[in-house]
Amino acid sequence: MGQKINPLGFRLGTTQNHHSFWFAQPKNYSEGLQEDKKIRNCIKNYIQKNRKKSSNRKMESDSSSEVITHIEIQKEIDTIHVIIHIGFPNLLRKKGAIEELEKDLQKEINSVNQRLNIAIEKVKEPYRQPNILAEYIAFQLKNRVSFRKAMKKAIELTKKTDIKGVKIKIAGRLAGKEIARAECIKKGRLPLQTIRAKIDYCCYPIRTIYGVLGVKIWIFVEEE
Repeated sequence: MGQKINPLGFRLGTTQNHHSFWFAQPKNYSEGLQEDKKIRNCIKNYIQKNRKKSSNRKMESDSSSEVITHIEIQKEIDTIHVIIHIGFPNLLRKKGAIEELEKDLQKEINSVNQRLNIAIEKVKEPYRQPNILAEYIAFQLKNRVSFRKAMKKAIELTKKTDIKGVKIKIAGRLAGKEIARAECIKKGRLPLQTIRAKIDYCCYPIRTIYGVLGVKIWIFVEEE
């Protein structure tokens, strides 16, 4: 049988770093993890809620705008630093958006004495991130574009970056067929068994009228 493992967890401590930086006593460790999860879910729900309000957008900006690649959380004694890495931070740069988000996040913090410090960092090469490519494919499929065409277009978007390889896999009821199947497209190298190879990965569900499709994207960035 084949042994499967998440490429990010497989490389923790070598090419992949943790997204949470804090220390806690063993009895308080579970509360800290739950707090981190609540903060991340609150930010993602805020982005999705406000994206639905904006309807007059172009295809290129709507397909991958406000997509969060990852959220870093750094905790100090009296301060929680939240760094949001986002592809196109147009929504969070609006007046009053950060203040409104801080009010929502303050409700999720266990300690009242801790204050929040939210920072927004724009990703330099958006189409180098698998989350943004997955959101782009989801947008195309929801607009009745062929899944093969959407996958090839996503591969073409990666040509503008300096990645060494990419692989996209879609599984489910493709094109509305009665039986589920999986389709895969690959370009370049993808050394999954090499730990020193920096590989970004994401698993993204897409809800269509025929059912839920699963998209997995592997991107080989560089080799250390």
